[in-house]
Amino acid sequence: QVQLVESGGGLVQAGGSLRLSCAASGSIFSINAMGWYRQAPGKQRELVAVSRSIGSTDYADSVKGRFTISRDNAKNTVYLQMSSLKPEDTAVYYCNAVLRSDRYSGYTNYWGQGTQVTVSS
Repeated sequence: QVQLVESGGGLVQAGGSLRLSCAASGSIFSINAMGWYRQAPGKQRELVAVSRSIGSTDYADSVKGRFTISRDNAKNTVYLQMSSLKPEDTAVYYCNAVLRSDRYSGYTNYWGQGTQVTVSS
């Protein structure tokens, strides 16, 4: 089994910063990508940022220049540094990992439980 445990959400004023962390644990053979998604009330879940093991990253246009994704591969942990936060960034943020549990299995999507980020105006 694989678990993704997120931390770092909370309430912040517009213009402020938050750092989210997500640690993957359990049966992990290799990780293809780790990233962050978010879902605001009444909206679909959307990609925020992804970090691939080949070294590439992608960001949603709405967060480019404000958010930075990084990984500590030794700790199977991904971070999301969020700066210049806006009220429209308010959402539940979910960690995602695409990984193989062992050398015989294919890649599987795993999700964290979500952490609330609220940005007040």
